Amino acid sequence: MADTDTGAPPKAVLVIASVLVFALAAAVVVFALTKNSSGGNDAANQPLALVSVPAPQAGSADCKNLITGVPATLTSNGKELSPRTLAEPAPPSTVAWGEPDPVVLRCGLERPPELTPSSQLRMVNKVQWLVVEQGGSATWYAVDRAVYVALTVPGNTGTGPLQAISDAISAKLPAKPLKF
Repeated sequence: MADTDTGAPPKAVLVIASVLVFALAAAVVVFALTKNSSGGNDAANQPLALVSVPAPQAGSADCKNLITGVPATLTSNGKELSPRTLAEPAPPSTVAWGEPDPVVLRCGLERPPELTPSSQLRMVNKVQWLVVEQGGSATWYAVDRAVYVALTVPGNTGTGPLQAISDAISAKLPAKPLKF
């Protein structure tokens, strides 16, 4: 007795339909996993909103020169940190990398109030830095250039971003005596 005699579709049609159902299910799973792993709607795809801080020299030639010389990506603990788009209105002379807790570079800031003649400074790749820890992050201020530069890093960030930014500062901004 043939399958068509019972009203059921032929076996070939059932096999093809089953294969198509499984292929469609597999495609949906792959799409969902790919969308989630590439960040479908995560923070990296959203512009980063930053609070504006006083930066009277952000429009200076020194800051423009530095911002054009920073690396496109940074490395932290062996992980590549991609650049982030800043939400408008974006602070001038500011760039950021990584997510969910970004590394943020700002140029042209006012002198940090913590900088005093007795401040302990750290030298990293020919740049003198003042470190100000706050909560789970630290802001490193480059204090020996014509403009003040701040690099804010999450507490779990390795030294890679600080070293890379120090190299960029050394290459783009000549050292100057400290101003108190």
